[in-house]
Amino acid sequence: MRERSAEVERNTKETQIRVRLNLDGTGVAKLSTGIPFLEHMLDQVARHGMLDLEVEAKGDLHIDAHHTVEDIGITIGQAFVKAIGDKTGIRRFGHAYVPLDEALSRVVIDFSGRPGLTYEVNFTRALIGEFDADLVHEFFQGFVNHAQVTLHIDNLRGDNAHHQCETMFKAFARALRMAVESDPRATGSVPSTKGSL
Repeated sequence: MRERSAEVERNTKETQIRVRLNLDGTGVAKLSTGIPFLEHMLDQVARHGMLDLEVEAKGDLHIDAHHTVEDIGITIGQAFVKAIGDKTGIRRFGHAYVPLDEALSRVVIDFSGRPGLTYEVNFTRALIGEFDADLVHEFFQGFVNHAQVTLHIDNLRGDNAHHQCETMFKAFARALRMAVESDPRATGSVPSTKGSL
């Protein structure tokens, strides 16, 4: 099987971002974004997705974190497209339920080639520490648009906003891991009746 890894750089007037991704890694994350809470969430993605993820980002954080968070999502999405290639042999679909104390989230993903995000999340507070909870949606929207996936995120319950968010990212990681996993029964085929995704 070919190496499923990628490196992508994205440079704009607002952000400079470099992402390295290995889908068949060991769960190692190297993160430098200037946004500690986002790094905590991306570490969950690497660990629970069993992928290696490096993100270096410099953005206009003196304004706010919006551009940086969204553009990191975009760049990680682009890295997934590059690493997966034509999707031959992957499972394509993935899903996970993840709890953390009182919080529970469900994530379902389809590497369909059609970007779409359904996001049913009501955070119990607007800030998680100093992190604007609205930016979680921006991260996932950026990822979806550029990874070209259909993604459903449902926070089913939770009283603690940190717990709500962490269950979402962990479930996202587990769903990703399932979807990009090699299917031993689908050797040499793309998981679609169309023959391409």
